[in-house]
Amino acid sequence: MELLRQQFFNIDVMVQAWPLILRGLGMTALLCLAVIPLGLLGGLAVAVASLSRSRLLRWTAKGFIDLFRALPPLVVLILLYSGLPFAGLRLTPFAAVCLAFLLNSSCFYGEIYRAGIESVGRGQWEAARSTGLSAAQTFTSVILPQAVRNVVPDLVSNTVEVVKLTSIASVVSFTEMLYAADMARSVTFNTSPIVLAAAIYLVILWPAVRLMSRFEHRVAA
Repeated sequence: MELLRQQFFNIDVMVQAWPLILRGLGMTALLCLAVIPLGLLGGLAVAVASLSRSRLLRWTAKGFIDLFRALPPLVVLILLYSGLPFAGLRLTPFAAVCLAFLLNSSCFYGEIYRAGIESVGRGQWEAARSTGLSAAQTFTSVILPQAVRNVVPDLVSNTVEVVKLTSIASVVSFTEMLYAADMARSVTFNTSPIVLAAAIYLVILWPAVRLMSRFEHRVAA
């Protein structure tokens, strides 16, 4: 039992690793501030394209969604970071992670938006257009707010998954929290920094998970 505590819950090691992990947490927060808005905006564009009257746009959007939902985000990230240099394009770790997450998360956000838009009755479109609103005004002012409200739990759930997935940025040497914790582990030969990083993820994400659960129950009621 003492060996387990020393290896996984060593407070002294956690204190030593804390400054490094704190810097990694700051980089994780910066990464989230970039990839989440990119995914949300990209997802909205994908949803609009998938519902377009243009067959070319619809099929392009469907192909994009199928491709990047099937590809693991880690594979996409490695292809972008390690593969593009062979084509003469070298991305920084931050740019590679942002692009990989844009391609991956916009597909999932897009499907959520699409479901929300389709949940709004056709009568809402007709009623809004009858008041003199243009198609664009109807969509942005009437349809989209209702659609987003209908799928808030799914948007929050997917955002939590995106935050957790930011840990894969460590494979391209981006100094986010997991990378910092692993560096501390390699220096101290102790797993406690990884446990500390896991605890920080839990503290950050658990309230969002509970809030999402309460919201879902309230909507169901």
